[in-house]
Amino acid sequence: MKKLSDLDTRIDDLYDIINGRIKTQLLLTAIELNVFDYLSTPQSGEAVAEQLNTHPMYTRFLLDGLTALHLVDKKDGCYRNHPNTRATLHSESPAYQGQMFSMMEKMSAAVLADMGHTVRFGPREKPADMSAEPIWEAYARSMANYERGGTAQKMAARIAQIEGFASFEKMLDLGGGPGLHCLATVAEHPSMQGVIFDQPAVVKVAEEFIVEYEMADRVTTMADDYVNDSIGENYDLIWASATLNVVRSDLKAVIEKIYHALKPDGVFVSLADGVTHERTRPESYVLGCMSWMFSGQDLMFDKGEIAEVMRSVGFSSVESSTVDTSMVPMELDIARK
Repeated sequence: MKKLSDLDTRIDDLYDIINGRIKTQLLLTAIELNVFDYLSTPQSGEAVAEQLNTHPMYTRFLLDGLTALHLVDKKDGCYRNHPNTRATLHSESPAYQGQMFSMMEKMSAAVLADMGHTVRFGPREKPADMSAEPIWEAYARSMANYERGGTAQKMAARIAQIEGFASFEKMLDLGGGPGLHCLATVAEHPSMQGVIFDQPAVVKVAEEFIVEYEMADRVTTMADDYVNDSIGENYDLIWASATLNVVRSDLKAVIEKIYHALKPDGVFVSLADGVTHERTRPESYVLGCMSWMFSGQDLMFDKGEIAEVMRSVGFSSVESSTVDTSMVPMELDIARK
């Protein structure tokens, strides 16, 4: 008689992976329906369905799934937002992330769905034109709440500790997107002026935030292509957050341009990814970049790559550290001319 082999297999990790699609769809559906807007106070599933005008039973299934994901708490048949959910997924929160998550999924869905074909034969079509301004405008809007949800304030406080910061007169936020990093950094200084540099459609978004935070007397914008056009000159500080990836193939030329745009003793600060373990860690960042990777765009930086180029173009000193952000660990490189 044939016996079963003596195996002791575990598939809990695999089971969690295969459930990933379900987790994603639960979150995206809740964002689409603005479910979290109705859970600031305890609500029954029926009450939520009535307010959303949705099917009561399937609304309850959705809410139970969100509870299993620890996004919602359930007690005595009533559901209520987890505290962090209220801050990040209620559409009226200044740190609302729903728009960003929906855009990330929209940009990656088609590429990842075709992964098998891509692995066999390469992509069916050319990568999306990432130079298209409507894409970057939408991205800037989606990133705004992420930045003002704590990241911009944290980085501004770190920059304010740089030796000589008190004497700085002018800073540039290169590829600044919505500009919240620039606004937060300028707010740390009594008189420094700031310039947010990005594409024309993107700086329109930044200008909205300049008005909102009443900084028009201290922060201006420049609309151009920082690879091919002038970025200005005589800056004490140039800040670049998660923007150099799109110019990775021209990195040395761009950093040389930054070097020459700084005053003597000026400082260039870069916040960017830095992958390790033969480009397989941090896990969350590598997985998050898969849609770019499978569209033929390997834009991830190896840890230390930016710092090495900084030194090669002539910066006298480079200080590097890993900082935790609300998404992934990132590399902070501070270079002095």
